[in-house]
Amino acid sequence: MIDQSGSLSRRLARYRTAVHRPTDGMSAEISVSPLVSRAPLAERLAAAVGGAVRVSAAGSMVWCESPPRPIPLDRNRLAALPGGPPPGAPLVCLDTETTGLATAAGTVAFLVGLGWWNGDDFRQAQLLVPDHADEAAMLATLAGLIPPDAWLVTYNGRGFDWPLLVARYRMHGSAAPAHAGHLDLLPVVRRLFRHRMADARLRTAEEHLLGIRRHGDVEGWEIPSRYLGFLLGGPAEPLADVVRHNDQDVRSLARLLGHLERGLGDRRTWARSHPGDLAGLARAFARQGRLTDALECLDVAVETSFPTGPPADGPGRTPEPDWWSAQARPSFGARTEDRERAPRPGPAGKWTRDRIVIERARLQRRAGDRQAAARSWVSLTDRPGRTGIVAAIELAKFHEHHLRDLPGALQVVAAGLGQAERRRRLGHAEADLERDLHRRGNRIRQRLARSVGPKARVEAVVTDQDSRSASMV
Repeated sequence: MIDQSGSLSRRLARYRTAVHRPTDGMSAEISVSPLVSRAPLAERLAAAVGGAVRVSAAGSMVWCESPPRPIPLDRNRLAALPGGPPPGAPLVCLDTETTGLATAAGTVAFLVGLGWWNGDDFRQAQLLVPDHADEAAMLATLAGLIPPDAWLVTYNGRGFDWPLLVARYRMHGSAAPAHAGHLDLLPVVRRLFRHRMADARLRTAEEHLLGIRRHGDVEGWEIPSRYLGFLLGGPAEPLADVVRHNDQDVRSLARLLGHLERGLGDRRTWARSHPGDLAGLARAFARQGRLTDALECLDVAVETSFPTGPPADGPGRTPEPDWWSAQARPSFGARTEDRERAPRPGPAGKWTRDRIVIERARLQRRAGDRQAAARSWVSLTDRPGRTGIVAAIELAKFHEHHLRDLPGALQVVAAGLGQAERRRRLGHAEADLERDLHRRGNRIRQRLARSVGPKARVEAVVTDQDSRSASMV
């Protein structure tokens, strides 16, 4: 295989020489200081970020390690959540800083941050590439830090960080480290908490879920240029901010796991959770076929009051004292997961109590408890808007197909059409629902005509005012 990294390093060295050599008519002051240009990249980088140079046969790399921090994590409660890693599997939190946002061969992960647990202590380390030719040394070290039975914990790592690292390993003719599983927290945050946040970026999750606000952090768009400037002979000090940024990213992954297991992994706390969070958790349970757990979530959500102010663990909390809260500066910008700039609400927008009851009714029917589903739909028949009309359609299905009560089904259809007519008069026509009700009503009339005889008897059934909805269950 062609050593593309070596070729790139040689071209970069020639480019540095061309950039730093003063030309005729140009002042020599524009070139990089001879002291800076002669200093080895690895040593200058290590001195700037507080790390140590590690030399191997594959090249040099810079190793930074943070002091252990207590971040307790109940692995049994975490494992009980949908998609949770097994209690005994090692967890490795991983985040990268790269030279771009693509996952093609031209993008390099020049910094990989790792975090893992030793008891309740969370340990962190960062691997930095001093030059492109030293990438193999970083990749070899990274491979030795991911056990085969470990689960990776990332934020958008399935879509970006890990595919990029896999591509880099392939470029060097080796396979990426094997691991047992991958927990990407970005889709988890989207499913559970997106309904009450402006977006699902890591910064937003930190503010709303962990109560952390970063100050003085590096802007995401600056990170590639800071590294490339260093490769071209510039100072290494600007990369210290990048290292701190990555250090906090990795620590936030650990704290998000703790927030999940404490807030949703412990069922005793469900009554204090946001109903929308429980509804999102119920969907996650349902996707795994755990319908009993999903229905338990929704039962609690229906009885839980929607909060009127900010959540107790949200932006109102005082940020913990650390480097990112030392002073107020403009907030940092986008990084990998920030590619989703526009808000992406869920399929039906914000969670409401009616929407949660609808979700529960559908899951009850899916679980085979049609009577319970019918009771849920009955509770929604008098609701305004689309909700009451949808409830009428579902109740008509229950009467027609489960109870075999065609007159009762026709009566429910008539009630639903009355609600749709009122909506149309108010300027909110529900054409699709009206078509469904008319089609359903015509079919039921045809079935009644075949089963009870003369059409006059059908008309008598239609005008019957006896309420069957209350007695159907």
